[in-house]
Amino acid sequence: MPVVLVAAWWTATAGSTDFFWPPLRTILGTFDDTWFHGRITSDVLPSLGRLAAGYLLALALGVGLGVAIGSVRVLRALLEPVLEFFRAIPSPVLVPILMLFAGIGNGMKILVIVSGCVWPVLLNTVEGVRALDEVLQDTARCYRMRPHSRLVHLVLRGASPQITAGARQALSIGIILMVISEMFAASNGVGFTIIQFQRGFSIPQMWSGIILLGLIGIALSAAFHVVETRVLRWYTGLRRAQREG
Repeated sequence: MPVVLVAAWWTATAGSTDFFWPPLRTILGTFDDTWFHGRITSDVLPSLGRLAAGYLLALALGVGLGVAIGSVRVLRALLEPVLEFFRAIPSPVLVPILMLFAGIGNGMKILVIVSGCVWPVLLNTVEGVRALDEVLQDTARCYRMRPHSRLVHLVLRGASPQITAGARQALSIGIILMVISEMFAASNGVGFTIIQFQRGFSIPQMWSGIILLGLIGIALSAAFHVVETRVLRWYTGLRRAQREG
């Protein structure tokens, strides 16, 4: 499918004279000079660094709070309406508010990413903890498992399929918020550079930035798939055994 889409794009724009819709060969011809001669270190790596910081912080907060809320029924009943309210607020509208409190530096951009990524991780973790097998929980109590062992081997492992589902959703949200946060009062980053190209009417370079974001998304998705396969090896093996049985 990607090959078909690229071929269709190449064919559809081969003879284009539209200033805003240049041929794909022109866009690809600017790709190397635009991104691989200085902007990798000045724009791409800072963007990926902010994405990594915000995403990992959101994972830590989402899993930590999700385990606590999912394990305590009273806490879950009290907080679920509040969580649903804040989850419904689009993260991009928080950018002006976060700029007032965190300024326009990296802290603001990381907070924007955290504000959007934390919700799918948190809510999926809560549901994963709630869905733990009661027989396994009773068995853990009967064997008097230590709290740390119970957390690692029962709670986190049992909820890991839904945690990873939330983490996958959060990754795509994080890439979007990375770009949006860099479009507001930034001095570097992929989103900032794309906006600068658009304002300077450097249209092929602008399109090359959009293609770069797609490639970054594909690479991060592939890396996540590798980690997910290793983390959920026990789960996929269990499901395969159940189907075969």
